[in-house]
Amino acid sequence: MSSFRFAFICACFLACVLPRETAATVAVPSLFSDHMVLQQDLSPSIWGNAEPGEEISVTFVGETRKTCADPQGKWKIILPAPSAAGPFAMTIQGQDNCIEIHDILMGDVWVGSGQSNMEMPVWNTKNAPRELLRANRPQIRLFTVSKHVSREPLDECEGKWFVCTPQSASWFSAVLYYFGRDLNKALHCPIGLIHSSWSGTPAESWVSRSTLESSPNLTIMLDQLRQEDAEYPAALAVFAKEMADWTEAANRAEARGGPAPEKPKGPDNPDNHWREAGLYNGMIHPLTQYAIRGVIWYQGESNAERAYQYRTLFPALIHDWRAAWGQGDFPFLFVQLANFKPRLDQPGPAQWAELREAQVMALDLPNTGMAVAIDIGEADDIHPKNKQAVAERLALNALTKTYGKRIEYSGPVLESMKTEGNKAILTFSHAKGLKAKNGPVKGFAVAGADQHFVWADAAVKGNTVIVSSSEVTNPVAVRYGWADNPECNLYNSAGLPASPFRTDNWPGITFDKQ
Repeated sequence: MSSFRFAFICACFLACVLPRETAATVAVPSLFSDHMVLQQDLSPSIWGNAEPGEEISVTFVGETRKTCADPQGKWKIILPAPSAAGPFAMTIQGQDNCIEIHDILMGDVWVGSGQSNMEMPVWNTKNAPRELLRANRPQIRLFTVSKHVSREPLDECEGKWFVCTPQSASWFSAVLYYFGRDLNKALHCPIGLIHSSWSGTPAESWVSRSTLESSPNLTIMLDQLRQEDAEYPAALAVFAKEMADWTEAANRAEARGGPAPEKPKGPDNPDNHWREAGLYNGMIHPLTQYAIRGVIWYQGESNAERAYQYRTLFPALIHDWRAAWGQGDFPFLFVQLANFKPRLDQPGPAQWAELREAQVMALDLPNTGMAVAIDIGEADDIHPKNKQAVAERLALNALTKTYGKRIEYSGPVLESMKTEGNKAILTFSHAKGLKAKNGPVKGFAVAGADQHFVWADAAVKGNTVIVSSSEVTNPVAVRYGWADNPECNLYNSAGLPASPFRTDNWPGITFDKQ
């Protein structure tokens, strides 16, 4: 072997086995990348990681700000807010590397979250081919947070900003895209949309552990989780023994030419997407330093069996997110559950009606808004295709409550009830042009003190509805649209439907469900 070849081999060997000093590398979360939208009218924060003590400088719109990484290697810089929309570039300089970010717009940033009806993509909605042909909207930018469950709050998430095109919009959240499109049309400003949802998830997955611990009605969820964590190792050991026995039995069956026995099912891993606080930690907390205008939320189906608990859980989630972002009571707009399941002939209890009622109660919180979807669901599909109407009603709330437009944003809302003989007279707000759509008024039921509801006759008079039944002499309570899939048709002149409601507070079927 030549001396040169021997020296080369030795050098390669030493390069592989000897420790090397790691060069300092400044890094930023994936939220900071080409095509991003930063919240206008607020001083944007830029943060990341570097070597402890390393100096970092950020240059944006002709101004440079500097800082040093703390002992944990974290750094943060607050930049001046430009008055123009862009596009701009940003340079992040560390000791040994430089990050350049291009095509940055200043606009309004909205986060969309929830379960499958928020996750449902544009390609799967009503008139999707036609909608996607019109999806070249360079002022709209799309970011989807990669799915991740975590036991601890994370500072970073995976994802990437895309300019809105037919290709990028196709797999993006339909409700969030249509909402952003409507805002962009009305406001003519850039819109950044951050999508962070996961199908089939309950609200408690999206709430921080500290908030769940703050209420006795919610702590029970963490108690159940702790029990599952404690029992999981023993359950895995039992499963391992069952699998060993099954493998032996399956081999014997194969040798005999017979069918294999049924394979045992393993225990559920506590680290799944139903884990309390797991999605808040992995998919919401990483966003909370990024300034936003507001949030839209479409969720509730997975909590319908515990609708009374949702009365506490949902407001807690709203408070939780607002506290985490530290921007005060930013707009939090949500979708009331649509109609779903078979339609029943007689009035009766309904889990989904009770969940809708819990959602209405969240409107007591400041700067909230609700899109009623009781008329756009599908009896046999929990994922209705008409996401455009849902988004339009969310956008009406935003345009009125957030942007000050003077337009109607709500369907008729019950204000009061009084009785005169066998009649109940209901007065509504948002009742201009109060009317029944497509025929006589439907969806009202009335009960006396016996709490037995029967269908009622109803007639519109001005901003009131007069309800009665020959079977109820002294009406005590009225319900409207109180079913999983009600037939109801009360609207105002803006074409917006009334939300289901009840005037009684008799305990429902989810009253004691935890």
